[in-house]
Amino acid sequence: MKPILYAEDEKNDAFFMERAFEKVGISNPLIVVSDGQAVIDYLTGALKDADPAQPPTISLLLLDLNLPKKSGLEVLKWVRAQPVLRTLPVLMITASIEEADLQRAYSQGANAYLVKPAKPADLVAMVKSIKDFWLTQNRPAARGWVTAEPAGKRNPIL
Repeated sequence: MKPILYAEDEKNDAFFMERAFEKVGISNPLIVVSDGQAVIDYLTGALKDADPAQPPTISLLLLDLNLPKKSGLEVLKWVRAQPVLRTLPVLMITASIEEADLQRAYSQGANAYLVKPAKPADLVAMVKSIKDFWLTQNRPAARGWVTAEPAGKRNPIL
Protein backbone atom coordinates (compact mmCIF):
# COMPACT_ATOMS: atom_id res chain seq x y z
CA MET A 1 0.00 0.00 0.00
CA LYS A 2 1.38 3.36 -1.02
CA PRO A 3 1.15 6.09 1.60
CA ILE A 4 -1.07 9.14 1.42
CA LEU A 5 0.68 12.45 2.03
CA TYR A 6 -1.38 14.97 4.01
CA ALA A 7 -0.24 18.58 4.39
CA GLU A 8 -1.95 20.13 7.40
CA ASP A 9 -0.57 22.71 9.83
CA GLU A 10 -3.37 22.42 12.40
CA LYS A 11 -2.54 19.55 14.79
CA ASN A 12 -6.19 18.98 15.72
CA ASP A 13 -7.23 18.69 12.07
CA ALA A 14 -4.41 16.20 11.44
CA PHE A 15 -5.43 14.19 14.52
CA PHE A 16 -9.09 14.02 13.43
CA MET A 17 -8.05 13.04 9.90
CA GLU A 18 -5.92 10.19 11.29
CA ARG A 19 -8.89 9.02 13.38
CA ALA A 20 -11.22 9.18 10.38
CA PHE A 21 -8.74 7.09 8.35
CA GLU A 22 -8.78 4.46 11.10
CA LYS A 23 -12.58 4.48 11.37
CA VAL A 24 -13.13 3.86 7.65
CA GLY A 25 -10.38 1.25 7.45
CA ILE A 26 -7.92 2.94 5.12
CA SER A 27 -4.82 0.77 5.34
CA ASN A 28 -2.57 3.15 3.40
CA PRO A 29 -0.17 4.85 5.82
CA LEU A 30 -0.99 8.53 6.36
CA ILE A 31 2.10 10.73 6.36
CA VAL A 32 1.38 14.14 7.85
CA VAL A 33 3.58 17.17 7.18
CA SER A 34 2.92 20.61 8.61
CA ASP A 35 3.95 22.98 5.82
CA GLY A 36 4.10 23.30 2.07
CA GLN A 37 7.88 23.18 1.83
CA ALA A 38 7.83 19.83 3.68
CA VAL A 39 5.59 18.42 0.91
CA ILE A 40 8.09 19.49 -1.74
CA ASP A 41 11.00 18.17 0.32
CA TYR A 42 9.26 14.81 0.82
CA LEU A 43 8.36 14.43 -2.84
CA THR A 44 11.78 15.61 -4.02
CA GLY A 45 13.46 13.01 -1.82
CA ALA A 46 11.07 10.31 -2.98
CA LEU A 47 11.67 11.18 -6.63
CA LYS A 48 15.46 11.15 -6.27
CA ASP A 49 15.36 7.57 -4.99
CA ALA A 50 12.68 6.34 -7.41
CA ASP A 51 12.95 4.56 -10.72
CA PRO A 52 11.86 7.16 -13.32
CA ALA A 53 9.65 4.57 -15.01
CA GLN A 54 7.76 3.83 -11.79
CA PRO A 55 5.07 5.85 -10.06
CA PRO A 56 5.97 8.07 -7.11
CA THR A 57 5.84 6.58 -3.67
CA ILE A 58 2.47 8.06 -2.67
CA SER A 59 -1.03 7.31 -3.91
CA LEU A 60 -2.71 10.63 -3.03
CA LEU A 61 -1.74 14.11 -1.95
CA LEU A 62 -4.15 15.85 0.41
CA LEU A 63 -3.35 19.57 0.59
CA ASP A 64 -4.60 22.24 2.92
CA LEU A 65 -4.89 25.57 1.14
CA ASN A 66 -3.35 27.77 3.84
CA LEU A 67 0.01 26.30 4.82
CA PRO A 68 3.12 27.94 6.24
CA LYS A 69 6.28 28.38 4.13
CA LYS A 70 4.54 27.51 0.85
CA SER A 71 0.78 27.63 0.34
CA GLY A 72 -1.21 24.69 -0.93
CA LEU A 73 -1.58 26.45 -4.27
CA GLU A 74 2.19 26.96 -4.55
CA VAL A 75 2.72 23.27 -3.81
CA LEU A 76 0.05 22.30 -6.34
CA LYS A 77 1.73 24.43 -9.00
CA TRP A 78 5.10 22.78 -8.21
CA VAL A 79 3.59 19.27 -8.33
CA ARG A 80 1.97 19.88 -11.72
CA ALA A 81 5.30 21.18 -13.09
CA GLN A 82 7.02 17.85 -12.29
CA PRO A 83 6.55 15.49 -15.26
CA VAL A 84 6.42 12.35 -13.12
CA LEU A 85 3.84 13.90 -10.76
CA ARG A 86 1.50 15.49 -13.31
CA THR A 87 -1.14 12.81 -12.88
CA LEU A 88 -0.79 12.35 -9.11
CA PRO A 89 -4.26 12.86 -7.62
CA VAL A 90 -4.24 16.05 -5.53
CA LEU A 91 -7.21 16.79 -3.30
CA MET A 92 -7.45 20.22 -1.71
CA ILE A 93 -8.90 19.87 1.79
CA THR A 94 -9.52 23.30 3.25
CA ALA A 95 -11.77 25.42 5.41
CA SER A 96 -12.08 28.02 2.65
CA ILE A 97 -15.46 28.34 0.99
CA GLU A 98 -14.28 31.26 -1.15
CA GLU A 99 -15.15 30.83 -4.82
CA ALA A 100 -11.84 32.46 -5.83
CA ASP A 101 -9.87 29.82 -3.89
CA LEU A 102 -11.88 27.03 -5.50
CA GLN A 103 -11.34 28.46 -8.99
CA ARG A 104 -7.58 28.91 -8.43
CA ALA A 105 -7.23 25.35 -7.14
CA TYR A 106 -8.98 23.82 -10.14
CA SER A 107 -7.21 26.09 -12.62
CA GLN A 108 -3.86 24.95 -11.23
CA GLY A 109 -4.74 21.27 -11.55
CA ALA A 110 -6.46 20.12 -8.35
CA ASN A 111 -8.47 16.95 -8.81
CA ALA A 112 -10.93 17.81 -6.04
CA TYR A 113 -11.76 20.66 -3.67
CA LEU A 114 -13.21 19.48 -0.37
CA VAL A 115 -14.31 21.76 2.47
CA LYS A 116 -13.34 20.48 5.93
CA PRO A 117 -16.48 19.49 7.79
CA ALA A 118 -17.07 20.87 11.29
CA LYS A 119 -18.42 17.62 12.77
CA PRO A 120 -16.26 14.50 13.22
CA ALA A 121 -19.02 12.28 11.79
CA ASP A 122 -19.08 14.39 8.63
CA LEU A 123 -15.29 14.12 8.35
CA VAL A 124 -15.58 10.33 8.58
CA ALA A 125 -18.18 10.41 5.78
CA MET A 126 -15.88 12.57 3.64
CA VAL A 127 -12.92 10.24 4.25
CA LYS A 128 -15.11 7.25 3.38
CA SER A 129 -15.94 8.91 0.06
CA ILE A 130 -12.21 9.49 -0.55
CA LYS A 131 -11.59 5.81 0.18
CA ASP A 132 -14.45 4.62 -2.00
CA PHE A 133 -13.57 6.74 -5.00
CA TRP A 134 -9.85 7.57 -4.95
CA LEU A 135 -8.54 4.37 -3.35
CA THR A 136 -11.08 1.81 -4.59
CA GLN A 137 -12.90 2.89 -7.75
CA ASN A 138 -10.40 5.26 -9.37
CA ARG A 139 -7.83 3.80 -11.71
CA PRO A 140 -4.84 6.16 -11.65
CA ALA A 141 -2.85 7.02 -14.76
CA ALA A 142 0.68 5.72 -15.11
CA ARG A 143 2.85 8.48 -13.71
CA GLY A 144 5.47 9.99 -15.94
CA TRP A 145 3.80 8.86 -19.17
CA VAL A 146 1.56 11.89 -19.61
CA THR A 147 3.55 14.51 -21.46
CA ALA A 148 2.57 17.37 -23.68
CA GLU A 149 3.43 16.92 -27.35
CA PRO A 150 4.07 19.73 -29.80
CA ALA A 151 0.86 20.54 -31.70
CA GLY A 152 2.26 19.35 -35.04
CA LYS A 153 3.27 15.96 -33.64
CA ARG A 154 -0.11 14.81 -32.28
CA ASN A 155 -1.87 11.83 -33.77
CA PRO A 156 -5.23 12.77 -35.24
CA ILE A 157 -8.35 11.39 -33.56
CA LEU A 158 -10.05 8.91 -35.86
